[in-house]
Amino acid sequence: MNPGNDRQAGNAAPSDGPLSGCVALVTGASSGIGAATAMELARQGADLALVARRTERLEELAATVRKEGRSCAVLTADLQDAARARQCVEDAVRECGHLDVLVNNAGSLATGTVEEGDPEGWERMIDLNVRTVLHTSRQALPHLLRTASEGPRGVADVVNISSVAGRLARPGNAVYAATKHAVGALSESMRQEVTARGVRVGLVEPGMTATELTADSASASVARGMPPESWLRPEDIARAIAFMVTQPSRTAVNEILVRPTAQEH
Repeated sequence: MNPGNDRQAGNAAPSDGPLSGCVALVTGASSGIGAATAMELARQGADLALVARRTERLEELAATVRKEGRSCAVLTADLQDAARARQCVEDAVRECGHLDVLVNNAGSLATGTVEEGDPEGWERMIDLNVRTVLHTSRQALPHLLRTASEGPRGVADVVNISSVAGRLARPGNAVYAATKHAVGALSESMRQEVTARGVRVGLVEPGMTATELTADSASASVARGMPPESWLRPEDIARAIAFMVTQPSRTAVNEILVRPTAQEH
C-alpha cells in the first residue's frame, strides 16, 4: 500500500470488528450515503478505498477514516468513463492488497417527464446508475471470488444501492425509476451467478433520504409533502449496508428496503 495511505503515528489503534482485515471499495464516497457508509464500515473494522470525482472531499473523509485507525486509499475518478470505472477497482486492489466488499453507491438523479426531460440527464443516469454498476462489478468479481475462496471470512460482498423507485415508478421519474429497476434485476441475476461461490450480492433500496441528490427543489418534489426533518439520513442507510455485510458467512441478506416512517409509497 502507498505510504500515504498507511495509518499515521498518533492515530487511534485499530479496534477489532466484524470487518477487521477487510477492504471495502465505496463509490460515490465524497458525500451522502457513500461518505456515511465509508465511516460506518471503518467503525466495523474495514480499511477503505474511496472513489469519487471530488478529490478534496475524499481527502477530508480519508483523514477522518484514518482517525478511526483504518487505512484509506483515495481514488479520484469520473465513473461515467467505463475504463476509469474498471481501473478504479484495480487501483484499489493494488493499493490495499485485496478486496472484500464493493459498495456500488455512485449515482445520479434527474427528474422530469419523458415529454419534457433532459436527454443529457437521462444519459448520465443510465451511465452512473447502470453501466458503472456493471463495469465495477465485473472488474471486482474475480477479486471477490478469490477473497471468498481464500479469505478468513469465507465470503465477499457486493452491495448495490437502488431506491424505492426501483419498485415503484411515478410520473416525472420514469428514467430514474427505469435505471433502478435495472439495478434490481442485475443484482438478482448476479446473485444467482455467484452466491454458490461465496459472493453475496445485496440490494439496498432507500426511500426519501437527505443527500445532495435530493437537495434541489425538483428532486425534493418526489417527497410528496413530507417535511425534510422526516426524511432518512445517510447514516440510516449506512447502518443497513453494514448490517448486510457483517452477517456470518452462512447468512445472505439479499435485499433491504428502508423508508422514512412518514413515507407511504
